[in-house]
Amino acid sequence: MASDPKIHKFDDVVKHNKSKDCWLIISGKVYDVTPFMDDHPGGDEVLLSSTGKDATNDFEDVGHSDSARDMMENYYIGEIDASTIPAKRTIPPQQTAYKGDKSSDFFIKILQFLVPLLILGLAFAVRHFTKKE
Repeated sequence: MASDPKIHKFDDVVKHNKSKDCWLIISGKVYDVTPFMDDHPGGDEVLLSSTGKDATNDFEDVGHSDSARDMMENYYIGEIDASTIPAKRTIPPQQTAYKGDKSSDFFIKILQFLVPLLILGLAFAVRHFTKKE
């Protein structure tokens, strides 16, 4: 970590809310996690959902390992000016991950259609085979 850390204002940090430019506030420190987006085990959506706020609770709730905490030093870029953090969270515009293709969206829509059909089919099968004549 730098001996004389840069102090960042909240309004400046929240501008970095995309998968190609993502900063997080955790325990009063600011981290540029952009290089880690593709490698984060929870995916980039998890990191993006923690932008625009103090993400300390999000980070702690997951129960990160000691090695994950050690890795954070690689992304440290300074401190947050706590007086600039609003009391209420505002969601920054365009808080979305880069979507190179829409195949995952298509897959989800197919599942949303097929799962109820499979449940209905299973219910009919159970009824048919358990019906007493």
